Amino acid sequence: MLEARAIEKNYGELPILRGIDLFVAPAEIISIVGASGAGKTTLLQILGTLDVPSKGELFIEGQNPFILQEKALAHFRNQRIGFVFQFHQLLPEFTALENIALPALIGGSNQTDALQKAQKLLDRFGLSNRANHKPEALSGGEQQRIAVARALVNQPALIFADEPSGNLDTENANSLHQLFIELREEMKQSFVIVTHNTQFAQMANRCLTMQDGLFV
Repeated sequence: MLEARAIEKNYGELPILRGIDLFVAPAEIISIVGASGAGKTTLLQILGTLDVPSKGELFIEGQNPFILQEKALAHFRNQRIGFVFQFHQLLPEFTALENIALPALIGGSNQTDALQKAQKLLDRFGLSNRANHKPEALSGGEQQRIAVARALVNQPALIFADEPSGNLDTENANSLHQLFIELREEMKQSFVIVTHNTQFAQMANRCLTMQDGLFV
């Protein structure tokens, strides 16, 4: 599903990533742990094509996204990759249903199809009764589940999550963690998740530890 070879990232003279190799299989959950400053978020941004490595190669489903022109890369990212962040990044002026549908609309789906896809995910997540609520009317746990649904609406092969439960209480965090496990079984997507939650990290197929820009 994903292969990263000798990924390096420097900011000026400061090395952040020092030669990362990573292979992600289909329907695999990988957790990445490590102290702040180890390079976890930088790696996630490169794997998700939001940043470019200083050296190294990245292949997602056999394709090197960094050889694409900007517009083609944006389309690739929209169709192949989903993102979940610690702070859900929902747009406050849109309803839960509309927030979920946005990536499908951006990807070229017509409004009816995009909203139907979004509604199916709301139903799956048990949030049908929240479809017309704006983010301010949703609990923290509900907001993050909407964010996960948004990441899934285009059925991407890969989901990248950066501290997805870091802003949730224990009950909602556990619920979110279980949701990732269920989604792997149901939709066969692969997840790469940066987390400080030790319990969640150990639920993954593999738990990798980063230190000083390398896996140890």
